[in-house]
Amino acid sequence: MQCQILAAKIRLCLRKTGAPIHAAHPCAVYGAARGGAGRAFSVALLMYSNPAGWYSGARRMSSPLHFSSSRFRALPGIARLLACVLLATASAGARSKAEAAPTPPPLLPVTFSAWQQVGTPQRSDSPAAADAGNAAVLQECGFQRFAAANYARDDGKLALRAMQFEDASGAFSAFTFYRHPNMLPESIGAGAAYDGAHILFWSGNLLVDATFNHLTAMSASELRDLAQQLPRPVGSAAILPSLDGYLPAQHLQRRSLRYALGPQTYALGGGALPPALVDFARGAEVVTAQYEAADGSGLLTLVGYPTPQIAMDRERAMQSYLKAGNTAQSNWSQALVSSNAAALQVRRSGPLVAVTAGDFSAAEAQNVLDHLHYEADVTWNDPKGYISDASKLGRLIVGIFTLVGILAGTAVLIGFFFGGGRALLRRLRGKPASALDETMEIITLNLRN
Repeated sequence: MQCQILAAKIRLCLRKTGAPIHAAHPCAVYGAARGGAGRAFSVALLMYSNPAGWYSGARRMSSPLHFSSSRFRALPGIARLLACVLLATASAGARSKAEAAPTPPPLLPVTFSAWQQVGTPQRSDSPAAADAGNAAVLQECGFQRFAAANYARDDGKLALRAMQFEDASGAFSAFTFYRHPNMLPESIGAGAAYDGAHILFWSGNLLVDATFNHLTAMSASELRDLAQQLPRPVGSAAILPSLDGYLPAQHLQRRSLRYALGPQTYALGGGALPPALVDFARGAEVVTAQYEAADGSGLLTLVGYPTPQIAMDRERAMQSYLKAGNTAQSNWSQALVSSNAAALQVRRSGPLVAVTAGDFSAAEAQNVLDHLHYEADVTWNDPKGYISDASKLGRLIVGIFTLVGILAGTAVLIGFFFGGGRALLRRLRGKPASALDETMEIITLNLRN
């Protein structure tokens, strides 16, 4: 009866692995009793007893190890057994990893404040499901997944749409893309804007679009509570973009700011320069913003590159492009065509390249560019500054000799202390300082007898 129970356990284990069942090998009792690695070992033993059948079963298990049945039967016995163990262990490991894959938390909570989720929420990892018309823009922003849900309470209804991106830069880029210049700013999450009952805000690597059937005095506070319940990014994904911090603050129209990580986002956001000239393939990121000054208004394009060398190359290319004028080859955008010739200026600061366009006067355009300063933060961990490798080696050798001298001096001092102390003690007892002249009694063994 006990053997039948063990056999049933073995067959159950084999069904979990997806392998064919031929017979209960006696050694498979070990796998049924231990489970896990023991189950993989029992599977290997059964494969050894019936290689042809187990080869077909292994193919159905989608194991990462593949070899033909004829080659498998041609292996020596011990090698065939080891191959079986390896195949079964790899299959079990692949299945355990697939089962252990963590499930990401939902983008939207079931309830927050007094709002309760109603109906079945919509979820997708396709950018077309979030916005079919701007799927390419979302892809450039690093789109990951999307969720939409409806909420209700006694006095109103609310529709929420949330999009998750790879990092905070992608969420900020999507926020500036969907925000309209006529939307008013609001303090929700990392940034928000609203137009009537429509509120758009971003927090971490998430962009949330909220539409109320009617606003109340507590609507903004409720969305702040929602922002606290949203999933938080970790590591480098939580780092906020810093390029907009280099924009000159004087005369800046903050609501006109656009942040782009790709050519589609930049072009659809009203970029003045051709995307190919910006060269996003070399890691560029772009911020554009409108400026309103007494001597005219215009558009400032600030492009950030990974290195100053790339920025120098792009600065020369942009200067050549603007000097060539609007030709059939250059094909200027409407923003450049309608600009004053004096307003078209280029300036580089470190890895940043700035271009002005619009109705600026020459003095105002130069004034905007003069306020652009790139400051690199360099921290020295050693207060003495940089130390070369040769200097480090020299200091190491000097340190070694110093240590040897200290140890040698310590040994001499210890010798004088113990030796001199013993000599002084003998003199105090009326004996000579050295014991070499004293007759010493030695016990000898006469082994010759």
